[in-house]
Amino acid sequence: MPENHSCQADLAIVLPSLNPDKKFAGVVEGLVEKGFEKIIIVDDGSDGDHKHWFDEAEAHPQCTVLHHEINRGKGRALKTAFEYILRELPHIKGVITIDGDGQHLVGDIIACGEALLRDGEKVIMGCRDFNQPGVPARSVAGNKTTSRLFRICYGIRLSDTQTGLRAIPAKYLERFCRIEGERFEYETNMLLQMKRMGIGFTEVPIETVYEDNNSCSHYNAVKDSWRIFKIMFKFLLSSAGSTVLDLAVFYLALRIFGPAMGKFAELGATAIARACSSFANFNANNAVVFGNKGHYKRALLRYYCLCIPQMLVSGLLVTLINHLFANTAPIIATLIKFVVDTCLFFISYGIQREWVFSSKD
Repeated sequence: MPENHSCQADLAIVLPSLNPDKKFAGVVEGLVEKGFEKIIIVDDGSDGDHKHWFDEAEAHPQCTVLHHEINRGKGRALKTAFEYILRELPHIKGVITIDGDGQHLVGDIIACGEALLRDGEKVIMGCRDFNQPGVPARSVAGNKTTSRLFRICYGIRLSDTQTGLRAIPAKYLERFCRIEGERFEYETNMLLQMKRMGIGFTEVPIETVYEDNNSCSHYNAVKDSWRIFKIMFKFLLSSAGSTVLDLAVFYLALRIFGPAMGKFAELGATAIARACSSFANFNANNAVVFGNKGHYKRALLRYYCLCIPQMLVSGLLVTLINHLFANTAPIIATLIKFVVDTCLFFISYGIQREWVFSSKD
């Protein structure tokens, strides 16, 4: 008899849940009926009125229920399951993360699992079509906004950034356990870190299912959106801070050393300002924005391989524009520099994201 290499046998289901209802039971029954052999459920601190759903699930020999005594968040629940699988199921080929509210149909779960077994290298994303009728307005607006921001800020083109249906090769689980985030922001951080780690993804179209206007979702629009989006503003804040420092030092350098530097005043002031602001900017981006760990020297070298040419381009352009308009006022030169550096900012951001602070070897 041929060996069974179906996703039901070779992949583990990861199902985090908080205060489930009968939909959760339907999801578990559907998985068992379709032959999934390893279903890892995480009770993320559900109250006493909802514990019986986990007891019923655990009655199936295919199901293992892990418990959080208090609610710790979806991200922590996923990492708890990943850690369990690494420890107890070391020969598993991968996992499929799903939600317990019935949004992910068993046929779609199997399709994502089979895609993972065929590929073996990429994370498989089960992506919904938000242009279909009947999708809650908040889901449409939230997903389209995050999709645009991902494309603009991170160069990630993904049609469904909020999908919880993901098939992940087992070899990535250890690294995914180290990704920051304990709640809904963890799934967003996973996408960002996949980009930095050089882990690709493939989209698999799935059915778009919403019942009762998605009323059972534990997603808090304000609180969890802030957790998701705040990482996107860190680079802007870091850059804004270093820009203020850069402009202030540039202005002071022109006032103090300008007469002595003559026709090279703008270039010299740019060098002095950039030496001060770049080191501050590098450390902020390294530690806070991109969370680079263990590659400080490499990132520092790459940063200055970018920073020095950028400084020269900035200084030459400011000098050229100043001379074209015969400007001698430091405040006008500072404003010109602001415009030039704003244009260079977008180029610099992309290079830092893709190369300077990349985790790829």
